Amino acid sequence: MNIFVGNLNYAVSEDDLKGIFEEFGELSSVKVIKDRFTSRSKGFGFVEMDNDEEAKKAIEQLNGTEVEGRDIVVNESIKKERDSREGGYHNNRRSNDRNENRY
Repeated sequence: MNIFVGNLNYAVSEDDLKGIFEEFGELSSVKVIKDRFTSRSKGFGFVEMDNDEEAKKAIEQLNGTEVEGRDIVVNESIKKERDSREGGYHNNRRSNDRNENRY
């Protein structure tokens, strides 16, 4: 299960997040999302756990708890569907334009 962890203090590292969740079970991955230009945390991250029961227990017990002075938000991550108009149309359009200009 992929778990969203929000409202993180910007000082919280992936190792910190790992330490918080490890007590609930084995982790597949831990990622704190960072700004690509400044490398500063964006204040949220994701933890992946293979065992759904352990993940649900972690969500239940950690949601709303204080970490580094902030009450974190912990819930199941819901995969956002990508809008087919996002880039898809424009990329295909440009591709078609290039093909038309070749002949």
